[in-house]
Amino acid sequence: MNKISQNTPDCTIFLLAKAYQKAHGQFKAKLRPYNLTNLQHLVLEGLWIEEGVTAADLGKLLVMDKATLSGVLDRMIDSGWIRKESDPDDGRVLRLYTTEKSADLREELIALRIAANEEMLAGFSHEEQVLFKRLLKDLS
Repeated sequence: MNKISQNTPDCTIFLLAKAYQKAHGQFKAKLRPYNLTNLQHLVLEGLWIEEGVTAADLGKLLVMDKATLSGVLDRMIDSGWIRKESDPDDGRVLRLYTTEKSADLREELIALRIAANEEMLAGFSHEEQVLFKRLLKDLS
């Protein structure tokens, strides 16, 4: 075995990537029946926190770049999850809102995310879960 392959499993970047792939894949599978992607679910959660925000403000809240968010929003509008409306005070400003479809599934989708998080962390003690989340926040 060469030196590079011996060190790869102990590489922090590699380990984070593998953990992300696993978590992302598991949640993606849970969202498939709803025809939602992980990013689309994140957008819904952001709008449930702050309904009526602009795309720019939502991007800041979710730490998503404008180009990525724009495509996600367009697909979500087309599939009936969200809608855009002109601001009543300034017609040039567009605000984002959830639709009845997303409102009807809000509790179910939030519960799905909570269950996915709990499932992913099930092998950790409470203290390890708290520490793990803190470390992830510190990294981001």
